[in-house]
Amino acid sequence: MGDIRTGPPQLRPGRAFAHTTGASGSGSPHRSDSRPPQTPRGGRPSDPIGRPGTTPPVPGRPAFLSSSLLLGLPALFFALITWQVVVDGPLLRVDRRLSRVLVHPDRASELLAELGGVQIALPVLAAVLVYAARRARRSGTDHWWLPAASAAVVMALVPALVVPLKELTARGGTPVMPPGTGYYPSGHTATAAVAYGCATLLLLPLQRTAAARRALIAGCAAVNAGVGFGLVRRGYHWPLDVVASWCLCTVLIALLCRFLSRSSRRRSAGTPRSRTGPS
Repeated sequence: MGDIRTGPPQLRPGRAFAHTTGASGSGSPHRSDSRPPQTPRGGRPSDPIGRPGTTPPVPGRPAFLSSSLLLGLPALFFALITWQVVVDGPLLRVDRRLSRVLVHPDRASELLAELGGVQIALPVLAAVLVYAARRARRSGTDHWWLPAASAAVVMALVPALVVPLKELTARGGTPVMPPGTGYYPSGHTATAAVAYGCATLLLLPLQRTAAARRALIAGCAAVNAGVGFGLVRRGYHWPLDVVASWCLCTVLIALLCRFLSRSSRRRSAGTPRSRTGPS
């Protein structure tokens, strides 16, 4: 015979009921892990390295992978193009055919190419360096000078890298240019990429909306694409000269971005201790 009882059912030891009044608060569902009901994923405790343990995909890992790609792939392409230039490989034959199709000197292409000159790109970067440094100083940021100084150092690396590469490769110019060597990689392209790229990197944190940040990045990409197109269209450089400079400068900008990000995290981590004193 079954167990016949006239009273209400009793809780059995060892059984977990989904809804037990008073388990985690009056009228709230009981949770075996002591979390409140319907806990947002972002509100759950993070693991020891700062990633929410149950939120796929794991935050932090995609950023690491994208940073590695921004360093590895452009460096690989730059090395490949440089090797082809030095050995006069088959990639240069494609480059010459593409140049014959694209070269058509005109005033518009010349104006676009001039945007990569030091007479325009460097004053733009200098103005942004001063503006960003003053904004950081007024906000009371520790080491307010560091981002601007780091961008200036990266800009100074451009001639230090490009000039020896020009001497090493000794590539000649396009048919519309006078005889001579030293066209690889493109100095105008590198100047524009680093100057406008560093300026964009410093201005991004000052933008209040995602739309403004996207517009800033799109503007930087458009200006650099215009400079590269103008250089090739005017016949100042072969297409591979421009692409190689883009690859080289992508590595420089990615290194600057990583350095500034790590410096910002270190300053943020050190701020509480500096205010409250040593524990």
